[in-house]
Amino acid sequence: MQKLLTILAFYRPFVIWSFVINALIGFFNPEIIPAIITKLFLAVFVWYLVTETNEKKRFSFYKKLGINTFTLFAVIFIIDIVLTISFLIVFKEFK
Repeated sequence: MQKLLTILAFYRPFVIWSFVINALIGFFNPEIIPAIITKLFLAVFVWYLVTETNEKKRFSFYKKLGINTFTLFAVIFIIDIVLTISFLIVFKEFK
């Protein structure tokens, strides 16, 4: 449980950006499959950006807890996909 809470703490700064992207996806193309592909592309981009810049210092904390970068981003991607699908389902109902 502690690992999940730690992963959620890492995800917290990305939540606002995720909802902004969800709103844009919902406005332009509220289909689930293109949204998942877009989110996958963005997750890979953020992973690359974070691991190749000075932000990789932050991963030492997660490595000490036994969380590698792939697990960290995989869990964040799964949580983000669940939020995205929920958002798009609600968005389609009110559109």
